[in-house]
Amino acid sequence: MDKAASRKRGIVFRVLTVFALVLLGAAYFQPGWWVSLTAPNYPEATFPQGIRILFHMDSVRNGCDIRASQEVEETEALDCVHEMDTINHYVGMYPIASGGPVEKAFSPFLFAMIGVMALAFITPGRWPRVAVSLVGYGAVAAWMTMAVYGEDGVGLHTTGYLKGLVVSLGQDETEDVSDQNLSPIVRMLKESLAESAAEETETLAVTDDRAALMANIKANFENDQAKLAAAEREAWTGSLMQVFRWHYAKSLARWFNEPERNDPLVATMTTVAKVLYWAVLAVMLFATFAALSAGRIFYWVLILVPMAVPIGFLAEYAGWLWWYGHSLNAMGAFTLKPFMPTVFGDGKVAQFTTHSYPAIGFGLMVAASALFALAALIRRKQLKLAGDAAAAM
Repeated sequence: MDKAASRKRGIVFRVLTVFALVLLGAAYFQPGWWVSLTAPNYPEATFPQGIRILFHMDSVRNGCDIRASQEVEETEALDCVHEMDTINHYVGMYPIASGGPVEKAFSPFLFAMIGVMALAFITPGRWPRVAVSLVGYGAVAAWMTMAVYGEDGVGLHTTGYLKGLVVSLGQDETEDVSDQNLSPIVRMLKESLAESAAEETETLAVTDDRAALMANIKANFENDQAKLAAAEREAWTGSLMQVFRWHYAKSLARWFNEPERNDPLVATMTTVAKVLYWAVLAVMLFATFAALSAGRIFYWVLILVPMAVPIGFLAEYAGWLWWYGHSLNAMGAFTLKPFMPTVFGDGKVAQFTTHSYPAIGFGLMVAASALFALAALIRRKQLKLAGDAAAAM
């Protein structure tokens, strides 16, 4: 193979990889999946999208828009995350915030690590690849360590993650349960939570301001600690590990305060988070070794991992849906047999119809995966035709 053809292939696979990285980065900030509940009690005129939520990499967010109605003028969209939580707890399901706590907490570090892998894959030359790996993974490791264990480290996470924590605490509850525009079932569910909501200490409103979000989280944390005996209280450090552990425990106990059942779950997820921290460091160390030579089989890990992102997302999503449907609490008002919620398509649970479909973020992930795969094939063809002489490229 002549050098001109080799250079052309080198340019093509690198350009494809860069485009794929852009798509993958965009996917992180877009919803990957959406779920909606519809029922006769939720007329389409009042709830045109049903009770709809959006699954992002770092949080679960409201999927309901402000209604366009001549009869009712809305200035703020219905909080459908809260609505779905309220509905689900009647059948014994844990709050949405209870799902994927470790994945959401580590999502920016995992995506950053994957980005460095792709950059190392396209870097020409053995030692430049190693240099990109050392600098890139070193930056990710430093960022992750400061966030996970550092003072106020949770503030180094995304704004979406911080806002998701605050919203799920229920401290932004401002709706009037006497609103006659609400359907009867929604009004009943709201009234059932009014007493517990009134017991919460008022904190800052939910905004996109990081300082306000941090102050809100800290105020909630310290308010919870003040309710404990002095010997059991924990001083605020603001590390991601501390906030993750506290918030997960609070989410589990929001309606089902059963320490004998919830505490083991908190301990398990805390252990998983600690193991994942070291696992990410180990993977980055291995990836640095894999970057030494394009002639080694391990080199392909640098592109196979980015290619697998949509598969990993689907596996995580389906796994947590299974957990929700098979971890029903007996304290729920209604009893259901364990079930597998619908992963893709439409399903039926009691009187509700569930809709579960991919959103733009998942489409971006799939497109990025396809470009990564094409880039890998071109790179493989280049190395195969060039032979051993190209191993050091």
